[in-house]
Amino acid sequence: MAESIRHPGEPLRVLIASDTFPPDINGAARFTERLAGGLVRNGNNVHVIAPAIDKNYGTFTETHDGVEMTVHRLRSRKLIIHKTLRFVSPLTLKKKIDPILDSFQPDAIHSQSHISLGRALAKSGQERGINLIATNHLMPENLLRYLPLPKFLEKRFIAALWKDSGRVFSRFDQVTTPTRRAAQLLEQSAGIENVLAISCGIDATKFTNNTPTTNKPFRVLFLGRLDWEKHIHNLLRAVAKLPKEIDFHVEIAGDGNQRKYLGDLASELGIAGRVTFSGHITEEELPLAYEKATVFAMPSIAELQSIATMEAMASGRPVVAANAMALPHLVHNGDNGYLFEPDDVDDFSNALLKIATANQKELDRLSENSLHLIQSHDIKRTLAIFEGLYRSEEGSKRETDDNMPEYMKPIGRLSVAVRRAELRMRKQTLLALGKISDLGDEIKDGLEELRDDVKRQAKKVDKQVRKGVRKTVTRAKKAIKRMEE
Repeated sequence: MAESIRHPGEPLRVLIASDTFPPDINGAARFTERLAGGLVRNGNNVHVIAPAIDKNYGTFTETHDGVEMTVHRLRSRKLIIHKTLRFVSPLTLKKKIDPILDSFQPDAIHSQSHISLGRALAKSGQERGINLIATNHLMPENLLRYLPLPKFLEKRFIAALWKDSGRVFSRFDQVTTPTRRAAQLLEQSAGIENVLAISCGIDATKFTNNTPTTNKPFRVLFLGRLDWEKHIHNLLRAVAKLPKEIDFHVEIAGDGNQRKYLGDLASELGIAGRVTFSGHITEEELPLAYEKATVFAMPSIAELQSIATMEAMASGRPVVAANAMALPHLVHNGDNGYLFEPDDVDDFSNALLKIATANQKELDRLSENSLHLIQSHDIKRTLAIFEGLYRSEEGSKRETDDNMPEYMKPIGRLSVAVRRAELRMRKQTLLALGKISDLGDEIKDGLEELRDDVKRQAKKVDKQVRKGVRKTVTRAKKAIKRMEE
């Protein structure tokens, strides 16, 4: 492993490489953008290497996540098999990236994909002794839908892709992925060890709102790529099975290869008038989309995390999600929403029905629990962990709080509504005073206080239960003694 170059507090020079970057719209691109933006706001010098989005390639100053950064756009070609993604040819890639490395001289390289850019940078970074970090956002299984392979070759093809990813990742000093389940999958399938689980994280304050969750009318939101692995067709089939008296509306935000198919399916099911295809949602429009929803639906079977699901939770919305991959890490069944078995449309519909028919007290409980769980995914903690990895700091925290045992414990009916209202009131006050820079620390302090309050409540309940048990045992012993006399 490369030796630490920068001490805590010193600005870092970080080169982030990704085969997909905004204006691409997907989880990996959004995480890369927010990671780069957060690092810049922390005072670091960040350069990004990504494919050019058209014929204009070169080095540019671009604004992402509200801050300016240097982006090196490499000549690329559009992938025939995918509607939006582009590909940088590996043939002359090393000759293109080596001058960037020699000029920028980064302390660390953080690759977000091993397909093209990460593969080349691993070799060049090793040659220069640069600290190499890789984050995996890809499941090879998701590529099958776009490749015309015969069935008998699919398993061999997937195994070969996992093996290839293992060869590339073995060159990096540290490999991470967003959740513990995704880390286990990578270790088992790619044959590598000690993969760290670091949540992509979000800035929950961007999605805080004062609107209580309501199911009158019942509004279901899906936000993401309209591609096969998201299984949005199951959402349409599930809402079509809801009782006729349920006044529902579905908003599907995003774009992808399945847009026409889903529109035709909605017409076929007789629900076209109740389904809106919103297309791309801007960063400014995102909070309102979640705020208007009763529930967020995520039927995907291939999520290594799900930034959209985390944003919905930060908006205080319950979630109905497939019981697959990393989604059970975010959706705790019965606490902040419900899980359904993948491709079981009846199970999916029944889960939606529970929220469609819930009373206000139950809706508030689900919402409060979403807000409680999202605290462990604070992007500031994610940034701090990655900065420690970039510096090769010994003893620094290496995984996010959602990997602690307490995170997966049932929440039950602990109420945090009062503190939630206080946090929202603080945000409104700070915004009214124009103290935007103070917002993050203020909310963070409030969230930490909220967590402490929840822990105190839990201890208090536990103490009361123990006290009650002791009294019951004492009374029973006295009764037995009287009977013996």
